[in-house]
Amino acid sequence: MAGKVAVLNDLAGFGRCSLTAAISVLSAMGVQPCPLPTAVLSAQTGFESYFFQDLTEQMGMITEEWKKSGAQFDGIVTGFMSDHRQIGEVNHFLDLFHKEGTFLLVDPVLGDNGKRFSVFDGLFQKEMKQLVKRADIVTPNVTELCLLTDYDYDKIQNISETGDREALFSEVSKAAGRLLDSGVSEVIVTGVLFEANLTVTREKTTAGISSFIGASYSGTGDLFASVIAGGKARGDRTEDSVRLAGEMIEKAVRESAALGISGKEGAEYEKYLWMLCKKTKESGEKKGK
Repeated sequence: MAGKVAVLNDLAGFGRCSLTAAISVLSAMGVQPCPLPTAVLSAQTGFESYFFQDLTEQMGMITEEWKKSGAQFDGIVTGFMSDHRQIGEVNHFLDLFHKEGTFLLVDPVLGDNGKRFSVFDGLFQKEMKQLVKRADIVTPNVTELCLLTDYDYDKIQNISETGDREALFSEVSKAAGRLLDSGVSEVIVTGVLFEANLTVTREKTTAGISSFIGASYSGTGDLFASVIAGGKARGDRTEDSVRLAGEMIEKAVRESAALGISGKEGAEYEKYLWMLCKKTKESGEKKGK
């Protein structure tokens, strides 16, 4: 195994997202996932009806047990949290386990299509802004980037509608720069002009571009963040992980759309996990020689 990564996210029975995605992806990449559930759902929230069980209190109990056992992690990934209290629990977890040599990737689940999700309030957004400042890597979509930086979403959207890719990438990079100024090392913005993922650091901006399928599927953000985390844990370059994530997700979405699978069910990515195993297999073969 290439190390241990703690994953603080929800567990949904249907929707191919959150912990279901993270556990399978990290395992395929040769990394041990250590799940800490923030909530349990019968299905992801895009379904018409679902059961939801908040686990805020249990998060603290698990954290204390891991502390007693002397647990250590090579990386930590945070995803969906139900309210600002859970961000408090996450901060407590980081106080204990986010040490030198442990990377923190925050996938800031906040909103989409220019708006904050209705389940979150202004306090939650404020607390998420503070949490992101502790991260090494942040993976927002364009809406979340604007919510985190108070950047003008409409300005970015207007440029997007012109189709001027160079101008759009430049504008998104400016917004991402605000997160870099707060201490974040890498900002990977997903879904820029539909098909691009932009990796922004202080040194450069790199675009990973896939074909636009014209369909949206539950859990693709979780898959993306998990591949980035797995790559980080096993020492891959971020650009390579972004490319790998884009290729796998594109294949899964393309086939799911062709099969008529609904977006709420999530893309059928399982048959493409082999794409993530390649480096693990090669590494093992080299060690055996």
